[in-house]
Amino acid sequence: MENLIIKEGVVHTVPDDIKMVLLSNKVLLEKWNKLTPLARNEWICWTTIVKKVETRMEHIQRLGKDVLEGKKRPCCWPGCPHRREIAKKWFKNLDT
Repeated sequence: MENLIIKEGVVHTVPDDIKMVLLSNKVLLEKWNKLTPLARNEWICWTTIVKKVETRMEHIQRLGKDVLEGKKRPCCWPGCPHRREIAKKWFKNLDT
């Protein structure tokens, strides 16, 4: 069996549900691993910060589609509030 590497973000690690999507598509995994650690971090945070399971699943699907299309970061995202103090103003009741 091939030992595949999934690169992480700078603050966040890749959760299991994102790992499953990345491992299901070799091209997606290659593009993911070519993103910068900061870009990967933004995708992970954007996907995991939501409250509803349904929204998280939508974000995971969009992550796969957008990264395959060559997008580097989530659109219309103020940035990871766990890494950027200024981004915290966009997230009420954030447990950091």
